[in-house]
Amino acid sequence: MMQLTSYRGRHVVVLGLARSGVAAAKLFHSVGAVVVVNDKKEREQCPEADELTALGISVVCGHHPDDLVTKETALLVKNPGIPYSAAPIVSALQLGVEVVSEVEVAGHLSPAPIIGITGSNGKTTTTTLTGVLLEAAGLKPLVAGNIGRPLSEASLEVAEDGWLVAELSSFQLKGTSEFRPRIACLLNVAETHLDYHGSMEDYVASKAKMFENQKNGDIAIYNEDDETCRRLANDFQGKRFPFSVTRTLTQGIMVDPPYSSIRPAENEIEQERWIVSIDEDGEKNRIIRVDELGIPGRHNTANALAAIAIALAAGANPQLLVEPLRHFRGVEHRLEFVGTFGGVKFYNDSKATNPMATTMSILSLPSQLILIAGGLDRGSDYMELLPVFRDRLKGVAAIGETREKIGKVAALSGLTNVKIVEPVEDAEQTLRRAVVEAAAMAAPGDIVLLSPACASWDMFPSYEVRGRIFKQSAHTL
Repeated sequence: MMQLTSYRGRHVVVLGLARSGVAAAKLFHSVGAVVVVNDKKEREQCPEADELTALGISVVCGHHPDDLVTKETALLVKNPGIPYSAAPIVSALQLGVEVVSEVEVAGHLSPAPIIGITGSNGKTTTTTLTGVLLEAAGLKPLVAGNIGRPLSEASLEVAEDGWLVAELSSFQLKGTSEFRPRIACLLNVAETHLDYHGSMEDYVASKAKMFENQKNGDIAIYNEDDETCRRLANDFQGKRFPFSVTRTLTQGIMVDPPYSSIRPAENEIEQERWIVSIDEDGEKNRIIRVDELGIPGRHNTANALAAIAIALAAGANPQLLVEPLRHFRGVEHRLEFVGTFGGVKFYNDSKATNPMATTMSILSLPSQLILIAGGLDRGSDYMELLPVFRDRLKGVAAIGETREKIGKVAALSGLTNVKIVEPVEDAEQTLRRAVVEAAAMAAPGDIVLLSPACASWDMFPSYEVRGRIFKQSAHTL
């Protein structure tokens, strides 16, 4: 097990600045390690460098030195987004130097038990809601990880009698070896990030690493509606606790009566449905009606089921969960209502970075949608979007590297309102043009939805920046 003090006087390389790199560098420097931080970006693009240099930490920007990693290197802590093909990581692995993400470090440092939440979609919503529910139950949560705050930084502040609630990406989990959440939750698995992982097998294996070190007393929460989750659950070491919106369970959290599918069906009869917990003895406990939840859509119902399951596993009183479930309105950039302009409603779903997320968002809103989609090209043909394009959309404005692919799917679906928004030098102006084009296709009562189905990095540094520009554009129509 990693003892931080054992790195006193030893060489530690931190690869990549950003928030997680800064947190890891400060942490190892504080115990007397000889820390070198390296980022391939130029110094002027690394505003964090000056802060670390002032502390006496060596920072090298602009390139990866050939001698960055040597036989004297004791540990390499990498930014989750840096691929394993990067030269310093290749060198480290060849020399037998351990390579980890800062999540692995946090797992050893946290005095509180850890709740790990991962999945292809819904991580941020579920993690945020979990924090809200645990707070309402008086269980002292501290939320961190992929949601924004470095986990290693939060691990130094969380109360020993609280919970460290961690949103975890496949990138972060791939760089772990002994990381052990006491409660681990797998929301779903969809094809994404294959440009980083190289294969679906590696992506799934990275997600599954969160469960590898669990023990009998730990709890493994998973989505019974997801085929990959069900398959992985067979190997979970912790106590299995499923959730489902479409299946009748003998134990876990479910919708009662279940939906017929995770997607709304035409002419499906609406009826009163409850979120129900079922204990080991098969006893049912109604918690809240589905239509009382503050977040719309079946995918968000699944997210709520997962958060409730986590809260109950952590010891929350079910009665204390009802009011926060009613009042929780979601997170920024995830099916976020922006406003009504000219009689047209605008929704910001910039965090939808893969086709499954976009599909779920489209199905969560009424028809007569005009969709703005497109972004970083990771090789998908986006044909899985064709059914919802055909059945639910009125028009499409396509942007980014995938604009032609998105436009092709829209045309194949039979849509005639399709606008390929060619890029201009300023990415912000390109998105503003797309908003104008989408608004022009809309009539009063329609909805303009930004749900890109792609990452933002071809045009913007993050999905947050993309979402904020969309919201500003809508407000200035």
